[in-house]
Amino acid sequence: ISFGVLCACGFELVPFIFTLASSISFACIVKNIERRIDMIFSSIGLAVLNVVYISVLKVIFNDNFSDTIFILPGIWFNGFISGILCLGLLTPIEYILNTASVFRLLDLSDLNAPTIKNMQMVAGGTYNHSIMVANLAESACGKIGANPLLARVGAYYHDIGKTDNPEYFTENQDGKENIHNEINPSLSVSIIRSHVKKGVEKAKELRLPKQIIDIISEHHGNQVIAYFYNEAKEKDPNAKEEDYAYTGTPPSSRESAVVMLADTVEAACRSLDKPSIKRLEKFISQLINAKIEHNQLDNCGLTFKDLAIIKETFVQVLASHYHSRVKYPDQKDPDTGKTVAQEKEEEKTVTEKDSNVKEKDSKDKEKDSKDREKDSKDKEKDSKDKEKDSKDKEK
Repeated sequence: ISFGVLCACGFELVPFIFTLASSISFACIVKNIERRIDMIFSSIGLAVLNVVYISVLKVIFNDNFSDTIFILPGIWFNGFISGILCLGLLTPIEYILNTASVFRLLDLSDLNAPTIKNMQMVAGGTYNHSIMVANLAESACGKIGANPLLARVGAYYHDIGKTDNPEYFTENQDGKENIHNEINPSLSVSIIRSHVKKGVEKAKELRLPKQIIDIISEHHGNQVIAYFYNEAKEKDPNAKEEDYAYTGTPPSSRESAVVMLADTVEAACRSLDKPSIKRLEKFISQLINAKIEHNQLDNCGLTFKDLAIIKETFVQVLASHYHSRVKYPDQKDPDTGKTVAQEKEEEKTVTEKDSNVKEKDSKDKEKDSKDREKDSKDKEKDSKDKEKDSKDKEK
């Protein structure tokens, strides 16, 4: 645009420099905005900068200030209305070009979107899992300098393919018998890995940005579904790994890789007993190392330093999620119907009874010991008496 202005103005430098400075300034201002209202403030800032730029250029090039009264208001209005027009035209342009801009991602992060609400209704376990994965992925991406908003939205939508057959996934079975116990491992694998393909199809129907679709298709990579592969191995030693592996590709971006790690860690840590910080650190390290060993992180651009930060962030988030709570004195146990105070009183009574019983047993043992000692002395006395009688008879 600046060079176009240069040519249109007969190669005059003032309009060229002004347009170039104004364009670069606006690009820098809007680079990190996160709310639509920020566009209004950016427009006001650009309007002020335009006035400053034109004033400085007039001084540098010793230009006439006689027309300043007309130029400055026009320059200010130009900067302000440019931002307003950009805000108005941005939404349709985003939709037409299907870009993953900040505002588009903010719209997609709305948990009241029909797709997310449907997941909440038909696959509640998957919905809760996705929310937790989003928290993990967003926190980790923020720490390593990746796009946290993209990771959060990708995590919200990464399992939308599970809404077709939610009962085949553990998080939605609500303690019921596992359906996969009744079917062949090969059929189970085809159902499990189909959720990735269905998720991509649904994402394309929703016209989600390509970056989100990539996260959906890559969040399992091409790794083997070990549980069903091991089951198949027991039945048929000739079972092949590729028949029990996901058909996707390993993550190609840092955000996609972080979502993969968050998905694996969140699902695995749910089965961890007593998830203390040390146990979480050790377990998460094992999970991340397994991804490295299976070449799932080769194409994503994550460094070992990034992985260390990701692990530390996961531990912090999960430790706060699984933290223990102090029971309130009037809180009743749903099984016994007794409050904490009543349970403590009962424990105290039981402890006292046990103490009394132990004390009584101790006294009884002491008495038995004395009786045995007395018996021993009596026997010793009898022995001496017999010995004396024997000597008397001998005499």
